[in-house]
Amino acid sequence: MPRALRPVLLAVAALSAVAIVVPASAQSGGGCQLAGVANISPPLTSNSGSFSYNFTGNLTGCMSNIAGSPTSGTTSSGVTLPESVTLTNTSTGATSTGTVSYQEPVPQGTGSCGNSTTSGHALSAWNDGKHTVIDYTTSGALAAVALQGTVAPSITLQLVASSVPAGFSAPATFTISSDEPSFNAGDGAVAPLTFSPTTQDQDCVSKGVSSANISGIVGLGHQ
Repeated sequence: MPRALRPVLLAVAALSAVAIVVPASAQSGGGCQLAGVANISPPLTSNSGSFSYNFTGNLTGCMSNIAGSPTSGTTSSGVTLPESVTLTNTSTGATSTGTVSYQEPVPQGTGSCGNSTTSGHALSAWNDGKHTVIDYTTSGALAAVALQGTVAPSITLQLVASSVPAGFSAPATFTISSDEPSFNAGDGAVAPLTFSPTTQDQDCVSKGVSSANISGIVGLGHQ
């Protein structure tokens, strides 16, 4: 799955759906329209508490003042990804290539439908085959969530043991590097986002919000 423009948008755990812009202080950067869904556990209610979440979304209409920047992609946080790795036959030691699943770090948060804070790591895959990793934090109030992040050198995923074929072993971890040349480690990311429950019955009182549509504009850049 493409690791598009600063997955920081994932911070939507606080649920929101707004727009964002490239950091004002950035001399080089770009922005993409984000549309995705966040799944929250346990559901957000009117009472404050701890929660975790995952997110997947599409990044489209990307524009940048950096020549050759990708124009679209996808982004994710806290989900499992299929990766092609070397498998080892535990009986013979013979190796082969196979696809198994690896778990992204799961974002964590504290708060309620009224306000919340979260932190996590997002992975974007661009349409040019390159990737960008973002370490981020969010601060949310009602439907508005402000996300701030920094491009990280890489992200490490953990093996999902149940995805490995019987009689074989696979590497315990899988590391994906930020290799999109338009965005470098240390670049900043910002995203004012908006969120809306995926169904009308999720009102935070009679029923908590377990899934939400997230939309807005994600921007990133550097001086």
